[in-house]
Amino acid sequence: MKVKVTLVKSTISCTKVQKDTVAALGLRKIGQVKEFNDSATLQGQLKVVSHLVKVENV
Repeated sequence: MKVKVTLVKSTISCTKVQKDTVAALGLRKIGQVKEFNDSATLQGQLKVVSHLVKVENV
């Protein structure tokens, strides 16, 4: 199953862990979209930055 992740908020006022997680997902600019295979690791990362990203099933 594929998941589409879009960065919708800035990481300026976020903690270092949240900034590092967004960078690990490969998201740099607001509005940037990446597709990932769904996994437990990905779900953990998305939980950390859930207020910054929009997640859609593909």
